[in-house]
Amino acid sequence: MNLLPLWIALQFLSSLPIRLPGMPEPKQMGRSLLFYPVVGLLFGLILLALNALLSASPPLLHAALLLTLWVLLSGGLHLDGLADSADAWLGGFGDRERTLIIMKDPRSGPIAVITLVLVLLLKFCALLALIENHHSLGLILAPVIGRSALLGLFLCTPYVRAGGLGQALADHLPRTLGKQVLLASAVGCVLLAGVSGVIALVVVAVGFYGLRQLMMRRLGGTTGDTAGALLELLEMAVLVGLALF
Repeated sequence: MNLLPLWIALQFLSSLPIRLPGMPEPKQMGRSLLFYPVVGLLFGLILLALNALLSASPPLLHAALLLTLWVLLSGGLHLDGLADSADAWLGGFGDRERTLIIMKDPRSGPIAVITLVLVLLLKFCALLALIENHHSLGLILAPVIGRSALLGLFLCTPYVRAGGLGQALADHLPRTLGKQVLLASAVGCVLLAGVSGVIALVVVAVGFYGLRQLMMRRLGGTTGDTAGALLELLEMAVLVGLALF
């Protein structure tokens, strides 16, 4: 089995010390999307391991350390996309080209900061609630479903920036196999977590539909930044949904 697409996915989605021998071919880039749920599963297992180690620690510190590791595992990649998207959505004033230009600006404005603070605060509070209720499966469901949603986004949404990494992913994604991986991920979540898995999938389906509609209306598709924003918001939605229900 060729594991190069898995290493590409790990290098792109995580801060783990993965080094590729050279620039991969576009076909391998596209196939790497198939392994996004696997990366999410790896994140979840690492978070579960830390959760077990911290079982006797104060709940507030426990939740803070889990969230810190979560952010470090991804290198803040998707939080950066969320920040850029928040700035662009407000500053773009409904204009497609202006929105795309603002997303390329590396500077973060006050809306980006506010959005990041609120999302991280909600994740922290949801993690705290899950810890107190001994509901650790959320630590696997959220990263798996969030990264599976990226696969789903590229399956059904045009990529609007010509050239670059995102275009290679979109153009060379094996679509039939991608749908099979997406279905397998959903079934796996339900088999693993039962009712909680169903709740998480319903929450994500609603959030995914709404966020995709926003992207289509404003941009006519997705970008790397809006994909990162989608992942962060859906992870947050899964944690909050599980904490509430």
